Amino acid sequence: MADAPRTAAPAPAPSPLRPPAARQGPGPLPHGLIAGLDLVIARRAAGALPGDRSAAGLGAGTELAQLRPYEVGDDVRQIDPAATARTGVPHVRLHVPERTLTTWIVVDASPSMAFGTADRLKWDVAEGAAQVLGRLAVRRAGRVALMTFGAGRPRLVPPRASKPGVIALRRALAEGCAPDGRPDRHALADALRRTGKVATQAGLVVLISDFRDQDDWTRPLGALRARHSVMAIEVGDPREASIPAVGRLSLVDPESGARVEVDTSRRQVRERFAALEAERRALIARELRRLEVEHVTLSTEGDWLQVLGRRLR
Repeated sequence: MADAPRTAAPAPAPSPLRPPAARQGPGPLPHGLIAGLDLVIARRAAGALPGDRSAAGLGAGTELAQLRPYEVGDDVRQIDPAATARTGVPHVRLHVPERTLTTWIVVDASPSMAFGTADRLKWDVAEGAAQVLGRLAVRRAGRVALMTFGAGRPRLVPPRASKPGVIALRRALAEGCAPDGRPDRHALADALRRTGKVATQAGLVVLISDFRDQDDWTRPLGALRARHSVMAIEVGDPREASIPAVGRLSLVDPESGARVEVDTSRRQVRERFAALEAERRALIARELRRLEVEHVTLSTEGDWLQVLGRRLR
């Protein structure tokens, strides 16, 4: 009997991400410095330490919720000797159940993150910040999840604990960011909405982005802030704030591919460019302040890890 014809398996879809060509990496991540940020991150996250975050109801924990007379069916191991001796009636201690903290890291993988004119690219800084926060997140039985956006549909790496969580985070970030010419002005807003749908329990949400060419992100970020502790890390480059007088330049927008020529020798052009960028960044800072979101700014120039650690203390 002849074998039935076999159907070839479909080829996997090409990844919309790729490592930037001029990638320098995030640089050294000293263990001692990261360890020093541990308790700081925990407190900023409204209590990642055991017993600091409480769930609804009663259960196993360290914080006392109720002390009441013993009833048939209660766990005899919960009998409180002091209260029993004092009243002459058996009493049991009921505690607030503890739960671990889940940290959701939302990272901008759009083409503009592959830009950098100083020590490294913006993607390098974003990758390093995500790795540091991920390593802190899995301590004390915590979990870490990753959401990347700006390269098609947002990609989710589900929450994981311990070493598997850190490895999954590192592998996803190693894929890089999107190539040029994939503009999506609603990518940030869509990623924040999706994060709100999957992050059902209160936790810590860390947004890492350059906030360039993104619309309508304040409302979904405010919705996240109503349930979670939220931190926004803005990554920038010195040449995005000002341009030097180097004559005529031909510039290409990595998001849209649009080309523009400017004469940087004209002072009016340089001043107008700096004013527009300052206005854009001031608007971002004002919106984050209005939403009561912790705002940290990092640059591709200098030691970004030292700046991050200093801002978190």
